[in-house]
Amino acid sequence: MEQKATNVHWHEGEVSNIDRYRMLGQKGATLWFTGLSGSGKSTVAVALEKELARRGRLAYRLDGDNIRLGINKNLGFSAEDRKENIRRIGEIAKLFVDAGVIALTSFISPYRADRDAARATHEAAGMDFIEVYVDCPLEEAEKRDPKGLYKKARAGQIKNFTGIDDPYEAPEKPELVLKTADMTLEDEVQTVLKLMTARGILFDV
Repeated sequence: MEQKATNVHWHEGEVSNIDRYRMLGQKGATLWFTGLSGSGKSTVAVALEKELARRGRLAYRLDGDNIRLGINKNLGFSAEDRKENIRRIGEIAKLFVDAGVIALTSFISPYRADRDAARATHEAAGMDFIEVYVDCPLEEAEKRDPKGLYKKARAGQIKNFTGIDDPYEAPEKPELVLKTADMTLEDEVQTVLKLMTARGILFDV
C-alpha cells in the first residue's frame, strides 16, 4: 500500500508493548480464523473469547460482518475491496496486539496473498500471527447455511460469493487446522488454547 501522506513520522512512546504484556500477564497476538462462510469461524472465536475472559485474559473479536457495519462499511465484495478489507483488519489487529490484547479475527479472507500480507505486517513488527484454518467442506458449510447466503448465491441473488462463483484459496501452512465437521466446539477451543500456551501467549506474571 502506497504511503500517500507526506511529512509524517512514527512517534515512539515511553511505554513499550513488553511493558503492557507484563501488566496483562499475556502476550498480544493475532489469531486469524479463515475459512468458508458457515465453516464455524465466528462460532469458535466467540467461544474462545468467552473462555479467555473466564480465565481473566483480555481478548477482542474482530468479526467480518461487524467490521463491515462500521469501519469497512464503504467496501463491497469485489477482489479489490476484499483486499482493502483485509489490509485494514490486519492493521487494526496489529494495534490490538501492540496494546497486549489477543485479537481474534474471523474473516473468510479468501485470498492467500491478502492473508500473507497481514502476516507480514505483524512479523515485521515482531508480533505473533497465528493462522487458523477452519476447514469445513463446502457441502457441509452449504448444508449449515446459517445466514441463507449459499441459497441466495445458488439462485444468482448474490454475486462474487466465496465457494460458489469466487474462489477460496486455502492456507498452505497454517499454524493450526480445525476440522469443524469432525470436532466438537469444546475440542476446538481447547486445541487453540493449547497452541497459545505453547507459543507463550498466555503466561503468569
